[in-house]
Amino acid sequence: MSTTSLPRLPSPARAAALRAALLAAGFTADGLLDLLGAPAYAALARSETVPALRATRGDGPLEGLVRLFLLQRPVPYDRAALALPVEEALADGWLRRAGDDVHAVVDVRPYGGPDGEDWFIVSDLGCAVGGAGGIGSREEGVVLGVGGASTTLAGITVRTPVGSALDVGTGSGIQALHAAQHATRVTATDVNPRALDFTRLTLALSGAPEAELLTGSLFEPVGDATYDLIVSNPPFVISPGARLTYRDGGMGGDDLCRALVRQAGDRLNPGGYAQFLANWQHVEGEDWHDRLRSWVPEGCDAWIVQRDVQDVTQYAELWLRDAGDHREDPEAYARRYEAWLDEFEARKTKSIGFGWITLRRTDAAVASIVVEEWPHSVEQPLGDTVRAHFARQDYLREHDDAALLEGYFRLVEEVVQEQVGAPGAEDPEHVVLRQNRGMRRATKVDTVGAGFAGVCDGSLSAGRILDAIAHLVEEDPVVLRDRTPEAIRLLVEQGFLEPAVPAEPSQP
Repeated sequence: MSTTSLPRLPSPARAAALRAALLAAGFTADGLLDLLGAPAYAALARSETVPALRATRGDGPLEGLVRLFLLQRPVPYDRAALALPVEEALADGWLRRAGDDVHAVVDVRPYGGPDGEDWFIVSDLGCAVGGAGGIGSREEGVVLGVGGASTTLAGITVRTPVGSALDVGTGSGIQALHAAQHATRVTATDVNPRALDFTRLTLALSGAPEAELLTGSLFEPVGDATYDLIVSNPPFVISPGARLTYRDGGMGGDDLCRALVRQAGDRLNPGGYAQFLANWQHVEGEDWHDRLRSWVPEGCDAWIVQRDVQDVTQYAELWLRDAGDHREDPEAYARRYEAWLDEFEARKTKSIGFGWITLRRTDAAVASIVVEEWPHSVEQPLGDTVRAHFARQDYLREHDDAALLEGYFRLVEEVVQEQVGAPGAEDPEHVVLRQNRGMRRATKVDTVGAGFAGVCDGSLSAGRILDAIAHLVEEDPVVLRDRTPEAIRLLVEQGFLEPAVPAEPSQP
């Protein structure tokens, strides 16, 4: 692995003192937003630094820290000393001195935890944010900081207390940092040793417990160990070769993601979750749903959500720009572009899907495997939504149609009903139930389905509600009971209805 021009990393030995200084200066996610303002703060996520430079023209400690660690500009020694123990930071390798100025050796980025924690993600310089300009380095061993994929995975992860958690391909350590808040023991692995060093820095500077850090690919470093939670934002990019360690898996096509998912089943404890981001090929003559179902290991339920699809030209351009190849000689860019298209043509790949994969170890006789496309907006965090999805699958697996009719249900909070039809029409053409939380699904129902959902408050069984509806619409209750369980099952599966425990009758 070539790391010739990458800097030597700091020592975490006195990270607690540095953390205290950063917090005292207000170098936090909230502090940045207050200082920069929303437009300049958002511009940083697009790799645009001019607004932030304008907002940090002052001489205060916080302005100096932003310029030093986020914008990677030299800061006069005396100015840095207003906010930091500069000599210790120089000695430990967080800073380097050039004349009267000091420079950051690594990117230190404030990151707000889910419960208001003040954390810091440490990465290579210029590699904390993406954007059209590329990451700023094409060294094979470069380690990136926080990006959209990182925060997406953190948001969908189930956050129940667990005994053990594993972060595969930890990078700068953001997933391990989250896991440390609800797991007794955290293990983080990466094929890149520098990534493990960055994870150590991220945990130390964030005041989090240390993790077990192991070098190696996929599950090889952990042997036969099993875990209650496995997470991974792997190098999922489908590319011609393993050019950049942080993104290119080095296996053909989507084989790395497939191997990661297939091997996870044997590493999960009963009831444990494995959650991944992944790319997958849409191959000529093959249904992508079937492709992904074939990845699911035995003994696991799965929920796979495709969030986006790109044709092969869009996909190639995205990752060529990510590496900054568009800034090179046009002929070299064209050759690399051709190589990507040759790879896709050889594999009969039409397009590339991106999404989330969640496994849960159940060892049920019949697995629940849901593969769907949902490109619409969702409400993060979704960890509780993911956990509720699998709880509903358990309920539906254990209840046949007769049991559903005997069951009690409650309409989930913040579900609204929309009636769609021509203006002035007496009856709507159709009724839509819409969620305002979680996945924000919408589903079309008939008048019976709308009436049924509206009455569900946990006080009457489904069968009794249908009998009452049958009386109102003058329909045979037996016929209505026969045809409605399928609709009830769909409303439960999609999270519009939740099973309810009937209230105990009041004592006289």
